Amino acid sequence: MPPVACAPVDLPARLESMRAMGIDCHIKDVAIRYGVSEDLIAAIIETESSFDPRAVSRRGARGLMQLMPATATLLGVGDPFDPRENIEAGVRHLRALMDRFDNNLPLVLAAYNAGEQAVIQYGGIPPYPQTRQYVSRILRRLNRDGTKTIRSEPGSRVRADHSVPIRVG
Repeated sequence: MPPVACAPVDLPARLESMRAMGIDCHIKDVAIRYGVSEDLIAAIIETESSFDPRAVSRRGARGLMQLMPATATLLGVGDPFDPRENIEAGVRHLRALMDRFDNNLPLVLAAYNAGEQAVIQYGGIPPYPQTRQYVSRILRRLNRDGTKTIRSEPGSRVRADHSVPIRVG
């Protein structure tokens, strides 16, 4: 099989089936457009849905990036099961969280999982076991793939520490 020209090197093997649909190229395009690491997007998709575009959580989150219905509506998503639409909205949401939490990756991931109000209320990662496991799982996945620094925009780095103050305004 010929290699796919725009396939990110670090994507897990599970993404192979999605390459035929051009999802890898879409991840790359959206990553560039929003200044978010392809590895981070892939790690979130792997953790959220195991790359299943039809995934639905017990709480009703839908699609690859597991968008809650209210979030999907706010982001203008017509079909949360459409991989391109779901990734586009999910990464747009992720970028907004990165801006809100000054690129502090653990806080961004906690806000993606538990909601930004929970992160603000607790002044950091909320004490929810599921959220703490979620943050750890994605950070481990990024380290497993050899990702040392996640670039969020040209010249800036996403911090992986918990010490950066939260910007709330």
